[in-house]
Amino acid sequence: MKTLILGGVRSGKSVMAEQLASAHTGPVVYVATAEHWPDDDQMSSRIKRHQQRRPDHWALCEAPIALGQAVETYRLQTPVPLLLVDCMSLWLTNLLLHPDTPRIEQEQTAFLSAIADYPGDMIIVSNEVGLGTIGMDALTRQFVDRLGTLNQSLAQCCDQVQLSVAGLALKLKG
Repeated sequence: MKTLILGGVRSGKSVMAEQLASAHTGPVVYVATAEHWPDDDQMSSRIKRHQQRRPDHWALCEAPIALGQAVETYRLQTPVPLLLVDCMSLWLTNLLLHPDTPRIEQEQTAFLSAIADYPGDMIIVSNEVGLGTIGMDALTRQFVDRLGTLNQSLAQCCDQVQLSVAGLALKLKG
């Protein structure tokens, strides 16, 4: 089962994903896309909160760029773990800020292919950005356009899609 959980900032999407993963009876791997920025205390605090919520028996995989490759490393494990990927907006930000920006298309294709080939369950978290205002600068508009397109592709390949609003799940698919 592949599940996509969408929501705005602080909508409860990560907690919802973690609750779904906690119900899984087999191994769980938390695939973190966030990068540690030494001068960003707010991001460090967010990462710490996520770490404190996770059960100790969950494995951790940090994949800020090569997400498709990270998923592939777990495909042949026995038993195949549930992968909780959190989150697409941070991953896309990493790709946009990476000096090799054309790599975005390659990485996105690799990730979508890895999802399709993955024999186990996955929970993917992403921000829904299509409900807000249009960004004033080119980078923000590019981010919103790319994340919207990525979310549409993810929704197509996932069995279930939920929208988290104020900590409540709205089932969109499945």
